[in-house]
Amino acid sequence: MFVKQMQVGHMAVFAYLVGDTVTGDALVIDPADDVEDIIAVAKQNKLRINYIVNTHCHVDHIGGNAEMKKLTSAKIIVHEGDEIMLTSTPATMLKMFGVKQSPPADILVKEGQIISVGNVELKVIHTPGHSPGGMCLYTPGYVFTGDTLFVEAVGRTDLPGGSWQIMYNAIKTRLFTLPDDTKVMPGHNYGRTPTSTIGHEKKYNPSVR
Repeated sequence: MFVKQMQVGHMAVFAYLVGDTVTGDALVIDPADDVEDIIAVAKQNKLRINYIVNTHCHVDHIGGNAEMKKLTSAKIIVHEGDEIMLTSTPATMLKMFGVKQSPPADILVKEGQIISVGNVELKVIHTPGHSPGGMCLYTPGYVFTGDTLFVEAVGRTDLPGGSWQIMYNAIKTRLFTLPDDTKVMPGHNYGRTPTSTIGHEKKYNPSVR
């Protein structure tokens, strides 16, 4: 399995390129910006981007969707709870971030579904609280946590549709039950290190005790 973490844009967003090195199939998680750079990494590693997966649909994570889809014809996948949000970013926010409105989702997913690229399977873990359709993606060894879980921190819950109690419960019951050695791949570079582990977060994350 190929996994590449890339910091993109101006909000320290982490985009991820995940693929099967045998079949060459790949997906990109949260292509917020620097789309051509992401595509270049894919080409360098002989990967073709089949899917764009958004962990949630806030503008700082979906800003590159339109360009990525135009250049790769990749299908956009979001959780059903964020479907409307994906295409309804206010014009003022689009202008602020200098991005285009995202195209609508091609595929809607929900808790427990599998997103496959070649032989790589990512399981959808619904973790609302930061947004109604926030989700994490798990494959043995890795969990891509979007804005739900950061390194020794968590996402904000004061935006529309947010809820601290709901997100706390999702982290405790759906993420902290994963194997301790699972590598946490967050949605922003906000921590002391770019990645963590579930075991580390259970022990040291001050927000989730």
